[in-house]
Amino acid sequence: MAGLPLDQREGWIWFDGEMVPWKDAKVHVLTHAMHYASSVFEGQRAYGGQVFKLHEHSERLINSARILDFKIPYSADEIDAACNAVLEKNGLTDAYMRPVAWRGSKELGLYARNNPVHLAIAAWEWPSYFTPEQRLKGIRLTISDWRRPAPNSTPYASKAAGLYMICTLSKQAAEDKGFGDALMLDYRGQVAEATGANIFFYKDGELHTPLPDCFLDGITRRTVIALAKAKGIKVIERAIMPEEMGDYDECFLTGSAAEVTPVSEIDQYTFTPGEICKDMMESYSREVQPKRAAAE
Repeated sequence: MAGLPLDQREGWIWFDGEMVPWKDAKVHVLTHAMHYASSVFEGQRAYGGQVFKLHEHSERLINSARILDFKIPYSADEIDAACNAVLEKNGLTDAYMRPVAWRGSKELGLYARNNPVHLAIAAWEWPSYFTPEQRLKGIRLTISDWRRPAPNSTPYASKAAGLYMICTLSKQAAEDKGFGDALMLDYRGQVAEATGANIFFYKDGELHTPLPDCFLDGITRRTVIALAKAKGIKVIERAIMPEEMGDYDECFLTGSAAEVTPVSEIDQYTFTPGEICKDMMESYSREVQPKRAAAE
């Protein structure tokens, strides 16, 4: 089933409070979200039948909608329950999950508050965002021509669908050039993030990561920071200029889809995935799979 288009798969999707056959989970072409990007979503993973930091994801989804000036008609607890029901209904234990909320099709225009708000939740088997070979060797990035906008020009704290348009353009351009992903700078020319993951650099016993002041502060990012600090590793959040990348020994990306993925190259800057990358990969794996770790 993995090779089938997403709209042709079998299974069940939670749609506005009901379990709907996968192929029947549809929206109209005049849906407001399709025309004006009034949509927010989450990307989260289940390990051993449990979604990692599920409630935190559900709360962020609600807050993302609030930032876009609409209210999801379900509480975080109700969204949690729906996510768990989707896993059970589809017989999934290790899976990727995508809750998505959007404005509907009552009216079409820039004024959007008369449109109903919908929520759907789907889950499917999806391995790591990058192949095992890429992760072990470290993926290759190139710096994108697109930049993360200023914080007063986009609702950057929301996981809003529209903010990913330049990420799609950046990733496609990078893959066209033979790279695995792209590094995006921000409006000031500072290092920001990859197209769907946050970034960390390591040298002299310290982890350095950009301040998330114009891009999303990822849940995985915060998890890795906590794991590093628990090990006594100093974590420095600061502005990082591109030319500083040549000073670092190791580099890795973090995200619910990417998990912890080492980086070997960002254009002319090279890194050697080593002990810190391996340690963070293993520590994160133990954190998200506590039952499996306890059994080992």
